[in-house]
Amino acid sequence: MNPVNYLYLASLLFTIGAAGVLIRRNAIVVFMCVELMLNACNLALVAFSRMHGNLDGQIIAFFTMVVAAAEVVVGLAIIVSLFRSRHSASVDDASLMKL
Repeated sequence: MNPVNYLYLASLLFTIGAAGVLIRRNAIVVFMCVELMLNACNLALVAFSRMHGNLDGQIIAFFTMVVAAAEVVVGLAIIVSLFRSRHSASVDDASLMKL
């Protein structure tokens, strides 16, 4: 398969994720769309790495996955805290969590 096809797929996945972040109001859906955008970036990094014949993009994609795993922990903790206090996972209610 041509590496350009992977770049087309990465751009499509990133566009779907960006549209989900901008349109949706549920925090869990927004969170999943951010993860989709990170995976699209990883796919593009690996495709460019494959095109140029070096491992730099794959190493950066690995570190991006590590950061995404840490983001999952913090993001889900915030979503659970929001849901426990407001009984809703709406992004609009997140501004009510100020001290």
